[in-house]
Amino acid sequence: MPRLCIDTAVLVLISLLLLLAIKFGTNGVSNNVRSLEEIQHSGKLIVLTQNNPSTFYTDRDGRESGPEYKLITAFANAISVKPYFVTKLSVAELLEAVAAGEGDIAAAGLSITEQRKQLFLFSDTYQQVSQQVVCRRGGARPKKVSDLSDVDLVVIAGSSYEERLKKLQKEYPGLNWLTTDGVSAEQLLEKVWKREVGCTVMDSNIVAINQRYFPELKVRFTLGSPDQLAWVLPKGAESLQAAVNDWFNSSVAATKIKRVQEQYYGHVSLFDYVDTAAFIRRLESHYPRYQSDFQKAAETYDLPEFLIAAQAYQESHWNPKAKSPTGVRGIMMLTLVTAKSMGIKTRLHAEQSIMGGAKYLAKLKSKLKKHIEEPDLTWFALAAYNVGLSHLRDAQKLARHFGHNPYRWHDVKKALPLLSDPSYYKFLKYGYARGSEPVRYVQQVRHYEQIMRQYLAQPKQEEIIKGEFVPVDFMLF
Repeated sequence: MPRLCIDTAVLVLISLLLLLAIKFGTNGVSNNVRSLEEIQHSGKLIVLTQNNPSTFYTDRDGRESGPEYKLITAFANAISVKPYFVTKLSVAELLEAVAAGEGDIAAAGLSITEQRKQLFLFSDTYQQVSQQVVCRRGGARPKKVSDLSDVDLVVIAGSSYEERLKKLQKEYPGLNWLTTDGVSAEQLLEKVWKREVGCTVMDSNIVAINQRYFPELKVRFTLGSPDQLAWVLPKGAESLQAAVNDWFNSSVAATKIKRVQEQYYGHVSLFDYVDTAAFIRRLESHYPRYQSDFQKAAETYDLPEFLIAAQAYQESHWNPKAKSPTGVRGIMMLTLVTAKSMGIKTRLHAEQSIMGGAKYLAKLKSKLKKHIEEPDLTWFALAAYNVGLSHLRDAQKLARHFGHNPYRWHDVKKALPLLSDPSYYKFLKYGYARGSEPVRYVQQVRHYEQIMRQYLAQPKQEEIIKGEFVPVDFMLF
């Protein structure tokens, strides 16, 4: 339960200082801290983290995943060791584990703060985020810091959010808040969504992901200047810190960071509350009618069911009679030429259209797979489905012209909008195209797919009542 505790950040700092002084002496260096050489000799890097969708989680296929997982695994490979992950339930518990030398490094979306710099070493930064005041639509509407005095504000105990509020309290003495150490960031946002909490403060990347699942969440304003995310190391781990920084400053790491941010955040830059709310409603009212068709197409063409369904929603909002002025028709909005080439006789027949669209998407993936790896391969294929393979090839040529990688979606999606610029398309083989459209198309399909993965993985109410479902404290996507 939340509790009134405006000094939690100070108490956490004091407890950590006492822990360091008592257990490790006045220099705060634990005997458990391993040097880079010792880590490499053991062949294992012990990574402290948290279990949530913006950090580290197990996906639907039972594989470890998450932004921090991808980055730390790439670093571990660079120093020729295997990462071993240890999860902690709260930020305070995580930092205590770092101080106690329970792990070699902490990778959990942690911000660099003045208080934390007194206790730990930090790597170079790899991502910038903003602290955002988040409320529910129709609820509290604070516009500035002074308005928070009249708001039911709850933040995570010992977090960077509380540390910032503590600083602001000096300027705004009436500022008070509640803290909680019993829920994850995602659970706290859900409490705001359920109206159990008025508002909270959360990093922008976490908010962006969770707005997909809780569309009524509303960012009211940004709290102060941006924060820098970094990995945290115990005092005495200077050799590992140097290795991490060397890697972060390499071209390999720069490319990896771009790919990870594209994979996990590239589809969340656009957010349409009305559209998202409508989509969630249609998951109940429309999707069950065609679910078996999507499942059949997924099995036949080795594609994810939710991907095909999300694409169909982007194309037609699951309307099998849909048509456009340009002549595309059906639930997958196929052209007449494409439908014939896929063996489809009636585009307005839902099952035929879904099978034809899936077959065409699989065919595009097959044509593109020579140099492109997943998940980029799927995004390239979606873009080709929308704008045509020929125009996509032109965009790849433009990306190469500007010194970018033509086989990375992060680079090619920057080149695609140039297809509508005459100063570029006049030199291209296939000429003009509305290149910004496939970029948005891919973002929207990914957005819908993510929502489906979350919502359709939820148990039915009667299953909860029967005790047939044991909830976990993170979201799979």
